[in-house]
Amino acid sequence: MAYRIGTGVDYHQLAEGRKLFIGGVEIPHHKGAVGHSDADVLLHAICDAMLGALALGDIGTHFPDTSAEFKNIDSKILLQRSFEKIKEKGYHLVNVDSTLCLQEPKIKPFISSMQSTIAAILELDTDEVSIKATTTEQMGFVGREEGLVAYATVLLKKSKQHDGSHH
Repeated sequence: MAYRIGTGVDYHQLAEGRKLFIGGVEIPHHKGAVGHSDADVLLHAICDAMLGALALGDIGTHFPDTSAEFKNIDSKILLQRSFEKIKEKGYHLVNVDSTLCLQEPKIKPFISSMQSTIAAILELDTDEVSIKATTTEQMGFVGREEGLVAYATVLLKKSKQHDGSHH
């Protein structure tokens, strides 16, 4: 199969006294995401989308939160390792589309940095990494600033040297 699509979603609680990392970028805020790693909700969703596209399970399967190895790990490392699994299967990314749901802080000033960070790891151009953000209009746990959510979709394409053709 030449193309594979995958979707990912991730949720993290927000709490005082944690740093907030989204898309591989530290964002100044009085709350940060809670998790075993650095709790980067966007990178985790992208990892799950990539792994899901090839039916390789999810981020928790490959990087269990019970493992000391992954305690407070930089999620850019998890993204890199997930991408390596994709390349091992003979695929590369065509593009990433993602949506962040959070009430505060406003992340628009950080989106280009996130795009650059993610594109560098995934061997993409920045215009192949879409990051959108929305609030939930004060509704639900996101609206109450108890947590944040990220959704990601990726398109993978079989790399030429792995497509089995003999042109």
